[in-house]
Amino acid sequence: MTQTQRILVTGATGTVGRQVVAELLDRGHEVRALTRDAAKASFPAGVEVVEGDLTEPDGLAAALEGVTGLHLITFGGAAFSPLETGPRLLELARSAGVRRVTVLHGGGPTPLEDAVRADDGVDWTVLMPVEFMANALEWREGIVAAGEVREPFVDRLSAMVHEGDIGAVAAVALTQEGHGGQEYVITGPEVLTVGDKVKTIATAVGREIALVELTQQQALAQWRAEGLPEDVIGFLLEAYGNTPEVGRTVSGTVEKVTGRPARTFAQWAAEHADAFRGQS
Repeated sequence: MTQTQRILVTGATGTVGRQVVAELLDRGHEVRALTRDAAKASFPAGVEVVEGDLTEPDGLAAALEGVTGLHLITFGGAAFSPLETGPRLLELARSAGVRRVTVLHGGGPTPLEDAVRADDGVDWTVLMPVEFMANALEWREGIVAAGEVREPFVDRLSAMVHEGDIGAVAAVALTQEGHGGQEYVITGPEVLTVGDKVKTIATAVGREIALVELTQQQALAQWRAEGLPEDVIGFLLEAYGNTPEVGRTVSGTVEKVTGRPARTFAQWAAEHADAFRGQS
């Protein structure tokens, strides 16, 4: 059994951060969760909550005391701008005795990830998940109100990953040997179309859900009506219309690292069925 360790999780209130916290707790480790506003944060019992901001690393010395592992995100502050503080964060981490660092890839090159990769004083692991299964929650309103999903490029393929599996890979890399210097592409166990996902959710909630395919122009109008910035819209057009091979290829990382199979979208849909039924 792995010896109990204390891990500092940044971005702990995020989709992935919460899963890293939960997985570490489940494995019997001590978790210290970093948040900019502790009064607004809610964590499971046993989590030590500390306030701090990754844009101001010198204020994090106390949070790093007694920590052996550190989970990092690449964006910070109220505006979620790319962090430029990586070198100082890592300097403080090494001084505190941190041995292992995971960093959640931000979708492209970022100053903090570059700093982590260049650091030879810690065992670092870069986590590179593909599409989150949690992204399907964007369909909740349409399913609850009209029993339909409205999407373009419905034949696009995705090896989408359960966010809990991202947390599981992070937890192993933060507490066990053998993952230093690794770049882990994290996927689910299957490749799905939009239609596959809609049918799976329909089965989970026990009702028919229609899939309405939008043209590119209809999608653009819908996204702009929702207030999405043009750079985000451009990213969606590229990601959906020309999904890169890495996003539609099963990697096997989850089973390789954790020793158990990656969770399926059917499992995720069953866990979140109440949300698609309009329940809290």
